[in-house]
Amino acid sequence: MSKVVSALNKLLRWELTSIDQYTRNAALYEDWGYVKLHERILHEADDERQHAQWLIDRILLLGGSPDLESRHGLPEATSVPQMMAADLELELNNAKDLKASIRICEEAQDFVSRDILVNILRDTEQDHAYWLRQQIGLIERLGVELYLQRQLG
Repeated sequence: MSKVVSALNKLLRWELTSIDQYTRNAALYEDWGYVKLHERILHEADDERQHAQWLIDRILLLGGSPDLESRHGLPEATSVPQMMAADLELELNNAKDLKASIRICEEAQDFVSRDILVNILRDTEQDHAYWLRQQIGLIERLGVELYLQRQLG
């Protein structure tokens, strides 16, 4: 189970980084007046908190110690397009590690942990990353000014 706990802690690092990054971005969006972006990114931060809690609970159940200190560095982002690109990169990196961790769980025959990770992966790919790709596409098609005008509240 130590390989599973290590994999879960690696994923916890992504979730904690996501919470930090989304919380920062939501605060900036609110400060800039982009009410719709602020609300959506707060929702994403809440999802990441739930994912982190699932991982923490599972690590504890397996007799491990959750690493609540480690984070990936937050990217320097000063515009909405940069922030969205950084958020998408974060989600894609997390998805890659989720898939690898699912394989580790399968090899260890820990199907409960595997199911938790599959649920997180579903949120990551079908909700978070998909929404970000949509927004980046809208910015490219509409132009950043028109896109941001629609985010005002």
